[in-house]
Amino acid sequence: MKNNIKSIAILFTALVALSSCEKKKEETAKAEIEPKVETFLLAKEKLTTELRLPAELTGFQQVDLYAKVSSFVKTLKVDIGSKVKKGQLLVVLEAPEISSQLAAAESRLKSMEAIYATSKSTYNRLYETSKVEGTISKNDLEMASGKKNSDYAQYQAAIAAHKEVSIIRGYLEIRAPFDGVVAARNVNLGTFVGPAGKGSDLPLLTIQQQDKLRLAVSIPELYTGYLHEGDEMSFNVKSLPETFKAKITRMSGALDLKLRSERVEMDVVNTKKDLLPGMVAEVLLPLNAKDSTFVVPKSAVVNSAEGLFVIRVVNHKANRVDIKKGREIDDKIEIFGDLSLKDKLVKIASEETKEGDIINE
Repeated sequence: MKNNIKSIAILFTALVALSSCEKKKEETAKAEIEPKVETFLLAKEKLTTELRLPAELTGFQQVDLYAKVSSFVKTLKVDIGSKVKKGQLLVVLEAPEISSQLAAAESRLKSMEAIYATSKSTYNRLYETSKVEGTISKNDLEMASGKKNSDYAQYQAAIAAHKEVSIIRGYLEIRAPFDGVVAARNVNLGTFVGPAGKGSDLPLLTIQQQDKLRLAVSIPELYTGYLHEGDEMSFNVKSLPETFKAKITRMSGALDLKLRSERVEMDVVNTKKDLLPGMVAEVLLPLNAKDSTFVVPKSAVVNSAEGLFVIRVVNHKANRVDIKKGREIDDKIEIFGDLSLKDKLVKIASEETKEGDIINE
């Protein structure tokens, strides 16, 4: 009996040892099946990046000059490349009918001036005479007053008509609206020009201010928050080896509905005339973040059909956190989401990791 009990005890001990060994083997096999996952603690950084965009140089001021009235080109005082000053006479046009209208308006003005002077003098004499009782009837005085007022109104109308024709006559002289350079000339002597017809297809002249240029660039919506007035940036053009500097002077403050971008302008001093209006430039814009943001390796972000997310480790279990990404630089990416400082994230995340999966760190 004692021998039997002893045998059973030995057998039980052997079974326990075998079971423990098998359990250790299973744990070892499981550890081999589920390799350790590399994690890191979430931290904030200030990303400083640069953005290269095409831009266009234009004259700081530019205007196309057209003819206001139908006429012929009588005199051309400038040509392409001519430097002009504000108010300088550029083109003289000829319209004989306007000269005739001006002469007629001057004649009518002088006639109405004489008529009004006569009626005014007549009324003044009658008024002075009427002070002696019984000499002038009240009706005659009122008629003289009415005639004077009517002639005065006609005189003022003649003045207005003469002024109108004089203004139209002034349109026959095309003058420079500002200091600049003649960039285009589309007419010759004798060319018919006017507000309608073939003469109005192209401007007579194009004037540009070239000693100061505008550099305009369209900033994509994603980067508009990183630029501010006064920020300095550099640009270059293909025809020149040197790099130029400029500061942001104006920002539109709204997005273009077609391009979904904001127009930003810089003023460029061009006293040497190295740069030409119409040149295409490449602008290097500095994108400096105001505040620190969460920055993670690109490998930590999963882009799947379910959206963008990172995998946070909570109590050795996977927790998917939806995010939005910001700027990317080298192997780092800026992320925004329901995250906290020092959250533990999986460094090399995979779409195959599901919510609640055990993470072997």
